[in-house]
Amino acid sequence: MNAETDDSAPRKRTGSETRDRILTAANELFYAQGIRATSADRIIERVGITKVTFYRHFRTKSDLVVAYLEQQAEGEKQWMRSVRHQGDPEGSLKTLATQIGEASCSPGFRGCAFLNAAAEFADVDDPVRTTVAAHRDWMLEEFTDLAREAGAADAPAVGRQLMLLRDGGMVNGYLGEPTEVGASLGATFLAVLGDARTVDASRA
Repeated sequence: MNAETDDSAPRKRTGSETRDRILTAANELFYAQGIRATSADRIIERVGITKVTFYRHFRTKSDLVVAYLEQQAEGEKQWMRSVRHQGDPEGSLKTLATQIGEASCSPGFRGCAFLNAAAEFADVDDPVRTTVAAHRDWMLEEFTDLAREAGAADAPAVGRQLMLLRDGGMVNGYLGEPTEVGASLGATFLAVLGDARTVDASRA
């Protein structure tokens, strides 16, 4: 059988495919078992590569953790954008709360990957914390924009309240009763918007 028709030979993986496989393993292990509890050797074993190959793609474990969080951030950005209903901030927040509740009930849910990472890295100047902070800044601006869209006079303050509720909902979904998260979080989101409108109206 000649080379043109022999399909039995293993296909050589490209560098980008190997990098993706490392990130996939990191996503699974970092989120399920914790970042510090997961060694580079454990990921190397999971992927089935050599240390040389691993360090060719990620010079340090810290580089891999940052790449993992950046991938998590991109996924969360796409998700939050997908639940936005332009011109309907209440509907956007209700959908967001419902989907957080649904995620809380899914197997393997361990809360917010960014809160988890921040809890493991105390140094605010660590690249991991810098990556966490950058994503949370983006998220806060999303909540602030929702508050502004709802007509809140002090949109930044309301945005911070909404984000605080989101964080609490993620923690409660992991440590509390997940089936109650969506409804409770949605009702509290709307109550914050309602209170903001009441205060604004009283000042008019």
